[in-house]
Amino acid sequence: MSQSSKPLPANLQEHLDRAYTLDGTPDANNSFYNQWADSYDEDFASVYASPRRAVETVIANLPADPPSQLKILDAGCGTGLVGTCLAASPSLRNKFLLDGIDLSPGMLAAAARKTGIYQDLAIADLNARIPKPDESYDVVLCVGTLTKAHVGPGVLAEFVRLAVKGGLVVVTVHGEVFESGGYRAEVERLRAEGVVQVVSLDDFGILNWAEEGGRMVVLRRV
Repeated sequence: MSQSSKPLPANLQEHLDRAYTLDGTPDANNSFYNQWADSYDEDFASVYASPRRAVETVIANLPADPPSQLKILDAGCGTGLVGTCLAASPSLRNKFLLDGIDLSPGMLAAAARKTGIYQDLAIADLNARIPKPDESYDVVLCVGTLTKAHVGPGVLAEFVRLAVKGGLVVVTVHGEVFESGGYRAEVERLRAEGVVQVVSLDDFGILNWAEEGGRMVVLRRV
């Protein structure tokens, strides 16, 4: 089934068309997502599968004996859709400590309203060095942010830096830019340098009815 086999709600399609043509500067992205923050969850609620599928991928790749409290970073957390999926998971409920970072204060404010899920929320530009210490997290998640006109492939090295040895980096990349945007090349560079094991690079459906459209990148820090 193709990503385009079913039309998106008109309001969501309009926002995505604008999002994919941003100029990539922090000011442009910040302004756009601050304006979208209040309706973002409602626009995506009935169609967006990436947060749930990313959380399922994390669960499938955890070690047999994970820490009792997983330290997780939700990078580009937006309004907290990933956090909501983590909190709803029977396998992970009450077994994680979650931080979120995002460029948009409006999005972070929406995430903060999801009471009790995030222990810390902070502004950060994923196209720059992330203001977190090395080896801070058992899992680094990034869902929906590595897409057209947003965050470049260099952030993958930052995510690896933030993961503990043996920790997971699970990110979604829009399928149309996985090759052309340099994300595959960056994954191969990190593997060649011996800093990660590439667990999988599977196609997945960004939308509930789709089987394609995105690439689920799963790395384990060496």
